Amino acid sequence: MLGKGQVIRKVGVLVNCRKPDARAALGQLGRKASALGMKLYTCDAVGGLLPGAQRVSQADLARRVDALMALGGDGTVLRAVRLLGGSNKPVLGVNLGSLGFLTSVTEGDLDRVLEVLRKGSFTTSMRSVAECRLFRRGKQIAGYRGLNDVVVGWGVSSRVNTLSVSVDGEPVTAYVCDGLIVSTPTGSTGHSLSAGGPILHPESPCFVINAICPHTLSNRPLVVSDRSRITVQVVKALKKLLLSVDGQEGCVVQQGDRLEIRRFTKPACFIHLPGYSYFSLLRKKLNWRGSSI
Repeated sequence: MLGKGQVIRKVGVLVNCRKPDARAALGQLGRKASALGMKLYTCDAVGGLLPGAQRVSQADLARRVDALMALGGDGTVLRAVRLLGGSNKPVLGVNLGSLGFLTSVTEGDLDRVLEVLRKGSFTTSMRSVAECRLFRRGKQIAGYRGLNDVVVGWGVSSRVNTLSVSVDGEPVTAYVCDGLIVSTPTGSTGHSLSAGGPILHPESPCFVINAICPHTLSNRPLVVSDRSRITVQVVKALKKLLLSVDGQEGCVVQQGDRLEIRRFTKPACFIHLPGYSYFSLLRKKLNWRGSSI
């Protein structure tokens, strides 16, 4: 983990090459890194577009770099966290499009980003990661980790399912619904928010349990401690259910399956430049203008 004031000299680079400005951003990044004496690393074909970068394997990337820079959108940042695989190396998201919740700077800040990293004048924040295990007939058949959320749903029929939820072994309720979202604080502004969930500060020590289209007017999202173990039992599946973690389709969930979700032992670390404000980001992204006087 980076200590306060620690400088960064070796930077991994992950980029969404489908973004129109990706090539120009990589060229700028390579030139500035060279001028500052910083070394760049990449683990995919983007290395040919990044002047002076050294290509390494995905398995070796986390060991070789001081930090990982993700150029693109929120999806690129999520990919960067998955790529690090639980490493404590920090991630910095650079947006190459519309402002995202996980990307804290824009393409126009690239030169400043590298200068700040080289001086060590940045701040970091720790984000909880959810660990999800899927059991079938008492045997674990899959395991995933997600920075944003774990979702069971997305069936192709209008028929509903019954999902029973317990927390630390204590029954909560059985939801008759289209699906269920268990969100981290970081993911509270994603799928959970669109389903009527609350916005949580990303460093809050909790999870949100939120049913998708529940067949009851009394349902409300539930916030629980991230020290809890959340168990979701598929009591009745009347349509195809998919397990999705951070928007990546995992597998089909069957009637009788059990999901166990808890906080992963290693958090994700994010870098922010001086002057970063999460609430300023919320105001811009959600278009909060307040009342005119």
